Amino acid sequence: MNLLERIKELGDYHGIDFIGVAGISEVQNEINEISGSLIYDYPRALSIGIVLQNSIVNLLEDRASYENLLQNQTHAYDVINNRLDNFASIIASVIQRSGYRVMPLPAAERIDSDRVCASISHKLTARLAGFGWIGKNCLLINPNYGPRVRWTTVLTDAPFEDNKEVLESKCGNCKRCVEACPAEALLGRNYVEHEPRDLRLDVKKCEEYFNKLKTLGKLEICGMCLYACPFGKN
Repeated sequence: MNLLERIKELGDYHGIDFIGVAGISEVQNEINEISGSLIYDYPRALSIGIVLQNSIVNLLEDRASYENLLQNQTHAYDVINNRLDNFASIIASVIQRSGYRVMPLPAAERIDSDRVCASISHKLTARLAGFGWIGKNCLLINPNYGPRVRWTTVLTDAPFEDNKEVLESKCGNCKRCVEACPAEALLGRNYVEHEPRDLRLDVKKCEEYFNKLKTLGKLEICGMCLYACPFGKN
């Protein structure tokens, strides 16, 4: 059993739904636009994803219910992010013991509040790993589960074979996520490789919406662009 097979076997045991390899050397400039500096010493990344429970996501239909939002925050964000971080740490140890350099990245922590970005765009590495395309909602859209997947990334120099097939967008003229966005932050533009994120998302509007929720003493939960997407919806 090779190293990647061992990691995938561990993934099955821990309830991980997606593990794939993304070559990131050729897209350093795009990654740098919305990422940090940790990526530069690593030629590839493992993209790791967990599918959200539909019963949890579907609670967003009634966003007036505090109980629904609390359940969503707990089991679609907090718990899933912890599971992703824990699994990333486990396989980082496995990779290091095999003699390779590795850097697990947080599933949900920001490194820049102005740009609203993490150490790397997990959706971009998931796209490069062949798991889907980036939609008008600026989320990774998987053909089977839509955006109802949370992702994290582990950087490494382990000699895994990079994914070669990137899926084409199937969003077409659909604008359900744009129409559902309460902040009116989505601009309705299809993803184009190497284009700035600002052409698709008004980050300031999104942040203002969450700040308003906080001021009103409400849970800072939205997810309507995820809920509204026809891919993965049941």
